[in-house]
Amino acid sequence: METFKAHLDKFITVNDEEFTSISSFFNVLEVKKKQNLTLSGDICKYMYFVQKGCLRKFFINEKGVEQTTEFAIENWWITDTFAFERQAKSGFTIQSVERSVVLVINLQAQEELLKKHPIMERYFRMVYQRAYAAAERRIRYLYEMSREELYVHFSTQYPWFIQRIPQYLIASFLGFTPEYLSEIRAKLRS
Repeated sequence: METFKAHLDKFITVNDEEFTSISSFFNVLEVKKKQNLTLSGDICKYMYFVQKGCLRKFFINEKGVEQTTEFAIENWWITDTFAFERQAKSGFTIQSVERSVVLVINLQAQEELLKKHPIMERYFRMVYQRAYAAAERRIRYLYEMSREELYVHFSTQYPWFIQRIPQYLIASFLGFTPEYLSEIRAKLRS
């Protein structure tokens, strides 16, 4: 929970007593590599905060290929936001990329948390604003950049992903085949 407290401190101020109460709304879950937390087609019941490890969100496209849309590493949140807020069936699977430790909260617990600790409304607003801004930038990059530029930008901005996440998942996130990503990387090395 120390990781979560340090993360909250970047956005809001809560004392130790408040933090103890806030943390009581979450469950800690240890996740094995490639374990599914949410399955496409199931009701999206939870939102996940990564304390340690890495998760990804993906769907199966019309060609039957996994398309990764999002990663979450330490101090990042992940869920199918639309489905979570509506308690509807998710169109995504959320899966661990590596052994992970996550905090889990369901919608009812989140609502109770927000009522008891209104400062968490501010926290979640700030987190959602950052996530929305990042999604806007990603969409722009997909339209403006060539595939090679997209990879170079991604590898420059997020070098820890390149070192940590398997190349086939990075290719999936960038909308490439693994083979095409290999070609780009070979071209850049020469």
